Parts: sequence; structure tokens; C-alpha cells
Amino acid sequence: MALSLTSPSFSHQGLIPADHTCDGEDSSPKLIWTGVPENTKSLVLIVDDPDAPDPQAPKMTWVHWVLYNIPITVDNLPAQVTVDRLPAGTLEGINDWGRTGYGGPCPPIGTHRYFHKLYALDTILPDLNQPTKAVLEKAMQGHIIAQAELIGRYCRPSNA
Repeated sequence: MALSLTSPSFSHQGLIPADHTCDGEDSSPKLIWTGVPENTKSLVLIVDDPDAPDPQAPKMTWVHWVLYNIPITVDNLPAQVTVDRLPAGTLEGINDWGRTGYGGPCPPIGTHRYFHKLYALDTILPDLNQPTKAVLEKAMQGHIIAQAELIGRYCRPSNA
């Protein structure tokens, strides 16, 4: 079975509910995964938006959430997860707001896509001291054995 990532909050390519955005509680959605390969030692989750700032003229990928060393003994992250509710051993990276934790969709214009990417690694990474996405991706090189993706979309009511 292939690695798969889903959410009860939204379907693949579906609309992310406002609760998980800056227009609501700005809380993380529940994420569920299946099909973790046998030789996996840890999981990584990166959530980013390649449509920033404007989907008609994207200039950058905005990073919303960075988690690594998620233990393979868990198969989900609960909704509204906070640092004290992360699975034991999970480490956080820095998002593009310059802080750890989840930062929900808050697009300045148009409908953006939010890529929730789960990676299965053949190693447990060292403590990278709250890495950026780029630092984490460099540390992951040569260790990714599977990956899954869940894409959600969001447009702020004021931009519709």
C-alpha cells in the first residue's frame, strides 16, 4: 500500500474550512496517514503555499508548518494540535511567520493551494534547532523512501 495522507476536514483539492485559517481559529486540521513503509524510522510534515502572494503571479512558496521526527507509532495529528499535544519526539521547524507551530491559510488575494506533504524517512534526524523548510529538506536528502500529498484550497471571503 502506498503512503497516503487525508483529512476529515477537507478532501484532496477541496476547500479548507475557515476554522483552519486566519479567518477562523487558525487551528490545524486533523491529518491521517496510512501505508507507512516498513523501513520508515520517522515522518516529516511540511505545509506550504506555492501561490504566494498572488496565484496569477506567484513569487514565492510560503511555509505554513514544519514538523519532523514524527514517530512511526502514530498515524495522525489531531485537529488543533499544539506543541504540548504533538507526539513525543516530534520536533518543530520555523514557518515563514518566523515562529514554530501551525499558521493557517491567509492569502492576500485569490484562491491559493496549500500542499500538506508527508515524507517517510529511513532515519531519525538530529535536532536541527528549529530549522527552516530549506534546512530540513537538505537534511532529508537521500533519506526519503515515500511521500504523500494532500492539497487544500482557500480564498478569503474578502477576496472572493
